Amino acid sequence: MANLKEIRNRIASIGSTMKITKAMKMVSAAKLKKAQDAITAMRPYSNKLTELLQNLSATLDADSGGVYSEQRSVSKVLLVVVTSNRGLCGAFNNSIIKKTRKVVAEQYQGKQVDLLTIGKKGNDILSKEFTVIDNQSEVFDDLTFENVAVIAGNLMLLFKEGAYDKIEVVYNNFKNAATQIVMVEQFLPIKPVASDVNGSSDYIFEPQKSEIISALIPKSLKTQLFKALRDSFASEHGARMTAMHKATDNANDLRNDLKLTYNKARQAAITNEILEIVGGAEALKG
Repeated sequence: MANLKEIRNRIASIGSTMKITKAMKMVSAAKLKKAQDAITAMRPYSNKLTELLQNLSATLDADSGGVYSEQRSVSKVLLVVVTSNRGLCGAFNNSIIKKTRKVVAEQYQGKQVDLLTIGKKGNDILSKEFTVIDNQSEVFDDLTFENVAVIAGNLMLLFKEGAYDKIEVVYNNFKNAATQIVMVEQFLPIKPVASDVNGSSDYIFEPQKSEIISALIPKSLKTQLFKALRDSFASEHGARMTAMHKATDNANDLRNDLKLTYNKARQAAITNEILEIVGGAEALKG
């Protein structure tokens, strides 16, 4: 059994760790509220815009602006992998890395697969296994639509020039503070939707449909990527808050066990001292 001084030092060390985990939990909780409100407000707009774009782009040819909906034979794939810049957030990053490996192994085996990483944690690990054409981790330092639009513009250019036949985004979708869902979302080409046989989607457009979609395509794709990063950002803080809450509880349980061990050891030491005193007194009487 460890001596009393060692146990006291361990109890003090765990107490210091608990202060850190509690502080990190509180910081993540504050950031999560802001990030959750942002993604909740953005989702309806993003989903409706994507739905409208899919309906419109399915009826256009490449010359009128439908190049981004052109379905090609897939031989070169680009995966945009979104992780975090910091750790201590449970399985948040590991689940994305595992999903990326699974997608490459099961869906694109034998094809050229490159990565564009957003997040230092994913880049550090995946760059050892795959070709990473770019790392845009600094976008999380200032997550604004303007900064994300630059990344989306580069992706659109790569697809338009034929550098890649398909681009997908792998990220954590925010459900609640304790649950994140790993998503693999097709970014380009734009997925066409089945036409409405009842003709309820037959609208009169002013100006022309081609002009509308030419303006909508860049905005919609930039919004789609911005939503994915917002989702990942909120998921990161939710995962970190949950992880730090569990870490605090585990540290508290360990500290209580050590306190019990310390009290038992202290009681045993006191008992031994009493026995020595009594034994010495008996010896003097003898």
